[in-house]
Amino acid sequence: MKNRFIYLLSVLASLCIAVEASASHDIVERNYITGSITCDQLKDCLVQGRAWVPYPAYTDRDGWDRLMGDRKAAIISLGEEYLDYEWKVLKMTDYLELDISGNRTIMQDPYGANNRAIAALLAAELAEGRGRFIPQLINGAIHSCEMTSWALSAHIKSIEKRCVPCKGDTTLELTQGDLSQCLSWVYYFLHEEFDRIHPEFSRRIREELTARELDPFLERTDIWWMGYNPLTVLNNWTPWCSANALICFMLMEDDPDRLAQAVWKSMKIVDAYLNRIQGDGGIEEGPSYWWHSSGMVYEYLTALKAVTGGRIDAFGVDQIRGMGEYIVKSYVGGGWVVNFADASAQRDGRDFNLIYRFGNALGSSLMEGYAVTFRDTAPDVPRPGLFFSSYLEALACADEFARAGSSYEPSAYTWYPETQFHYMSSGDVFLAAKGGNNNESHNHNDVGTFSLYVGGTPVLIDVGVGVYTYKTFSPRRYEIWNMQSGWHNLPVINGVEQRNGDDFKAADVKSSPGAFSADIAGAYPQEAAVKRWVRSYVQKGNSVTVGDRFELTELKEAARINFLLWHEPELASPGLVSVVSDGRRVSLKYDAAAFEATKEKVVLDDQRLRQVWGPEIWRLTLTASKPALRGNYKYVISAE
Repeated sequence: MKNRFIYLLSVLASLCIAVEASASHDIVERNYITGSITCDQLKDCLVQGRAWVPYPAYTDRDGWDRLMGDRKAAIISLGEEYLDYEWKVLKMTDYLELDISGNRTIMQDPYGANNRAIAALLAAELAEGRGRFIPQLINGAIHSCEMTSWALSAHIKSIEKRCVPCKGDTTLELTQGDLSQCLSWVYYFLHEEFDRIHPEFSRRIREELTARELDPFLERTDIWWMGYNPLTVLNNWTPWCSANALICFMLMEDDPDRLAQAVWKSMKIVDAYLNRIQGDGGIEEGPSYWWHSSGMVYEYLTALKAVTGGRIDAFGVDQIRGMGEYIVKSYVGGGWVVNFADASAQRDGRDFNLIYRFGNALGSSLMEGYAVTFRDTAPDVPRPGLFFSSYLEALACADEFARAGSSYEPSAYTWYPETQFHYMSSGDVFLAAKGGNNNESHNHNDVGTFSLYVGGTPVLIDVGVGVYTYKTFSPRRYEIWNMQSGWHNLPVINGVEQRNGDDFKAADVKSSPGAFSADIAGAYPQEAAVKRWVRSYVQKGNSVTVGDRFELTELKEAARINFLLWHEPELASPGLVSVVSDGRRVSLKYDAAAFEATKEKVVLDDQRLRQVWGPEIWRLTLTASKPALRGNYKYVISAE
């Protein structure tokens, strides 16, 4: 009982630990969006009465046939899977499980199943237009209206400091916003059809959307992702929630003054996000989060451009271009991507259509060519999801995307000077290294780490993140092994690993084609007694020389240099480690007189990690056999 009480105290203490920390970067008042127009000018250019909607009315069957094209039958078939769907009830104990065990999925999985059903039924009814899916769609929509909250338990916790929903809940978060947007499209397309059955259905949907999305968005300023607190770190929540709110107002709001107020507020919020993140376009959370960070900036700006009749168009901004092209530049090959922080190492090919549309808006041949190159590896139109605007856009662009003929040439060298990401390919070797700090969004303690790929296959790896639990975003986050620097390709100095926080960061970071270096001493706490530790990477052909030039103020314990490998390394002989990955042999040479090499197998019991790496990975450790206050170590990695 005592242990459970202590755990609950730690949960309560966490509050918004991931978002309420002091900002990782200075705020740069770019204000690309609000700086392009005044509030009074905005009112004059807003498109009223939903005239901005580019899609056919529900009754325009010829229009929907043209839009759906040869995808129509498949869309209808998917909806048919839900004609007899039993809408799942979320119990209060499902929400409470977050506090009891830290498990989020017990609440999220049935809720997600309901939401996928709503989206599929809406898409099917728009495709077929015979009313066959409407009764079940009404069931799903009103079932949702009967819920106390549309927010996930973990997100209620982070915003309202409780995991259970309360009557009158006004939590504005990701899934709540997605469902609000999807139901807004349900109302827009089908409210007249609903009224023919009974007017209460559409009336109830409008009432709930007003109470759960429209009014709270206008009234609340205390929610962290809105950015009213200048010390709050903003992440992908801000453009995602803002895009949902904007589209809901564009579809549901009939009062021109309230519409203008909401649009202006959303503009200020997204500007706050763009002002606080790095201006070079690098995404700290990694490629897995591109869809819900940069991708949501695209969705937001697309909606804003539509509702202002093209008056506000930020796609010419360099920062936006950098954010868009990041998804291409972080691609290694063979389905693998650079995966610092909470990203997965495997490419998420969910929506090349979105990459194409974003690239088209930017005039980026790099993005368009990348999307076209890989379009056949994924459906040309993704399955309908709660962010229904993106699904409709994908349908409208599908034929153009299918006809597009272009390719892309991967960049040999990419440097993000503010995010401090360095990518370099030479011969068959791709190297990714980073500087940065240990208060980045979705941070791992990984300042100075690197990943190395040969022929597009990972060899020295960043294992990534496991299944999210409440612990992932709590004060106990860095108890999780794969968040720790000892489980990255980094040194353990005087027995001490890196520390998380804003002050723990790289210094004197330098990047050029073929070389990267950073003094990572500042990423370690005082007890590491390190004055300087310059980690460097020099790349030539199929070889990378990793260097550690260091100076300590005190010698407490021998340095340990860790390397994480996907496959088992062979300690071939003193001074030589060899590993075979995807048929290629890679060697790591070190000074046998300076180090003793050991290896350990790491069994992966986390489902998310196993899906990427399989049942195990390996850690190679070089332990200094002659500890010294200062020195210069080198390790040469070569691919045959």
